[in-house]
Order: sequence, then C-alpha cells, then structure tokens
Amino acid sequence: MANTVHQLKVTLCGVKPPVWRRIVVRSDLSLGELAPILEGAMGWLGGHLHAFDVNGTWYGRPDPDWPSDDLDEDQYRLSDVLPGVGDKMRWDYDFGDGWEHNVVVEGIVDAEPGVEYPVCLAGRRACPPEDCGGPHGYAQLLEVLADPSHPEYEEHKEWAPIDFDPDYFDVEEAGLEMRSSRPLEGW
Repeated sequence: MANTVHQLKVTLCGVKPPVWRRIVVRSDLSLGELAPILEGAMGWLGGHLHAFDVNGTWYGRPDPDWPSDDLDEDQYRLSDVLPGVGDKMRWDYDFGDGWEHNVVVEGIVDAEPGVEYPVCLAGRRACPPEDCGGPHGYAQLLEVLADPSHPEYEEHKEWAPIDFDPDYFDVEEAGLEMRSSRPLEGW
C-alpha cells in the first residue's frame, strides 16, 4: 500500500455547467492504473483510447499497430509525474469525441490506515453519454432534451440513456465504479 495519497480534482473541459470529481488515489499508481479509475470516477464506460499530457510530455498505452512517441503509461507513477500540490495534467479520453479533462493535485497526504483507495469525495453533474459527439454534441443533446417541443426531442430522448439526468451525481456510486475499474487487456 502507498504511504501517500494524491487528492485530485478532475474537471471535464468544454462543458457547461461544469462536470467534475474530487478523488483520492494512491500516489504509487502508474498512469495506466489511474486511467480506469478516472473513467470510473467520471462515469465513462471505458473501451476508448486515452492519453495523458503532462507539460507537453505524452503518456499512453503502446500499440504496435500505431507507433508514437508517447511514453509507456505503465512505466510512470502518479507521484513521479505530478509530485507536488498544484501540479496538473490533461487526460484525454475517446479521441473521436475529444473529451479532455484537467487533473489538478489539490493535496498529497499520508494514506489513512483502513481506508480502501480510491475514494470519491465529491463531484458535480452526470458524465455525458458515450459517443454523443464531444462537448459540442453534448451541448446540442442538452439543448434538445431541455425542450420537449424541439423537432428532434423524441429522437434524442430515445438515443440518450434511459432516465438520463445531466444534473445527477452520486458520490458513493462514483466511488464504487472507481474501485471496480480494471484496465482493459490489450489497450
């Protein structure tokens, strides 16, 4: 178990009102281990490519079919790439939709005995539905769903997840998703 933990604020870029999470994770996680935890915290389903950008240095999962200069995310620990309070990085998820997240270190403290990490402390608003077209597509979805008289309302309502509520967020549910997240083999 890690001796320290990082408190992170993760904010989805390009959407209003803001979608964010405040989480606590072990400092010794590799970036590859952190990715599915971030997916779980935000509410993403996983299965899309992702990458981390730390001051212009890119970290990702090596793919022999798509050579890149990205460093292997499994070889770098959170504590190495974000060693101090205030340090930040960008986490990109689903390159097709272009979801970008700002990740900021709010604190680094000793791990508490008996606490099962990761933990979600707080958050705001639901994660956008997968494959909705990025921030622009999500804004359009919200606009249509807010107006039952909109000509595309029924089509969008049928496409959106059942009972989708953009204001919904449950901290306990996010914590469970974070703890059950496992990296997908082969990504």
